[in-house]
Amino acid sequence: MTKSDLPEEDTDYFLSTIFKQPWVLVLVIVSIFVAMWVVIFGLPKAEGSLPKTTYEPKIREHLDHGPFFQKAFANPHDVTRACLECHQDSARQMMKTAHWNWLGNKVTVPGHKDPVRIGKRNLINNFCIGIKGNWASCTRCHAGYGWKDEKFDFEDQSSVDCLVCHDRTGSYLKGNAGLPRKGVDLLAVAKGVGYPRRDNCGVCHHYGGGGLGVKHGDLDNTLDNPTVSDDVHMGRENMLCIDCHVTNDHDIAGRSMSVSVERSNGVSCTDCHDQSPHIDARLNAHTTAVACETCHIPTYARRVPTKMHWDWSKAGDSNRKEDIHEYLKIKGEFIYDNDTIPTYRWYNGSAHRYLLGDPMPPDGVTLINEPIGNINDPSAKIHPFKVHVALQPYDVDRKVLLQPVTSGDGGYWHDFDWDKALRLGSKVTQEAFSGNFGFAETKMYWPLSHMVTPKENALRCDDCHGERSRFDWSSLGYVGDPITTGGRR
Repeated sequence: MTKSDLPEEDTDYFLSTIFKQPWVLVLVIVSIFVAMWVVIFGLPKAEGSLPKTTYEPKIREHLDHGPFFQKAFANPHDVTRACLECHQDSARQMMKTAHWNWLGNKVTVPGHKDPVRIGKRNLINNFCIGIKGNWASCTRCHAGYGWKDEKFDFEDQSSVDCLVCHDRTGSYLKGNAGLPRKGVDLLAVAKGVGYPRRDNCGVCHHYGGGGLGVKHGDLDNTLDNPTVSDDVHMGRENMLCIDCHVTNDHDIAGRSMSVSVERSNGVSCTDCHDQSPHIDARLNAHTTAVACETCHIPTYARRVPTKMHWDWSKAGDSNRKEDIHEYLKIKGEFIYDNDTIPTYRWYNGSAHRYLLGDPMPPDGVTLINEPIGNINDPSAKIHPFKVHVALQPYDVDRKVLLQPVTSGDGGYWHDFDWDKALRLGSKVTQEAFSGNFGFAETKMYWPLSHMVTPKENALRCDDCHGERSRFDWSSLGYVGDPITTGGRR
């Protein structure tokens, strides 16, 4: 109690008590000094001063390419040939990358014996399911020209699309098979090239899965020109994608768990930030078990909704009203959400992966990709994820997931005939189809690493601990809230 807390008539009594009882006066003085000590010195601190990041804003020179191009281009391949007159090694460099091949290096997939190359070219997902037979529509986002079928020539340097990553006019748009849309002024775009900006990456990555924010819960067009609250790195520091996804010889650092099972050539917060970045030692103690993203990405899809559920079994109904966030005849029924609390799982950087032809589990949900790690794995940390649930076609007799042809000739989007679409898919994927199909529930995990909030908006103690906790501690392997039962041993 202080003097200001007392009614006015008790003030004199309060003062007289202090001065008539010396021990009370001493207690008050000691209390004041203790309070001052706690304020100034009391917070446990990491050794030394607050670590600084290794990131320094980059100043990039931009060469005006206008004078180099004077005549109109007959086709996009001629643009690439003109680029290669000066940048002689660029196409060969690009053709070694996953952005070009849509395949990674050979890797051992957990549960499979022989190393294989996996990527968008041969994997199944629970969005548009797969690209085989659907090349022309899926390869709109390929960094090349003309991938319309399985005969695409991956060795043709003139088919590399330089413009999609280097356009700075904002007028360059790709269409089917990755070719520029009709009406694109190739000369104007070639004159306006420069280093890649956020919208160059976003033109594909913000729209994966067939629409804005569909796949990635932490990537959408709010990041083209973000506010500080959208993403502190991009909004406050004006960082570009290539500041974190450092690129050497056109090989862009970064891994997506949707097409990878390990983290080689990945990007991590600790590429720039210290392993113990906080002044408060209690926060630094969390970093052995909790990923940076867990506290600093408290929600995802904060302004643009992301797709959370996709039911292919409901497709084909001509009588339903269409809405991109609820229902489309060609795709089925959806559920979207925004400003969403993540799902939390242990993750050590590796993952399981369903491959075409793999048996489905006897009961329950087929996990197309699942993070590997648990409370007893010292290399694992608690990470935030978006989890996308779908109902997609499977072979009832063989108990395997199926990849239909949707956008290609005779595909479901043309004829709305699942049996026909699945038989075409069976032929192009060379996976047997019994002729008996149904729709099975699947899940995909999408790690969250963008939309990093300012530190003032990061999670607080009572967001994770106590009655308001967003964590299911038992599912993470704890006997209870670790603030009372203790952390992992």
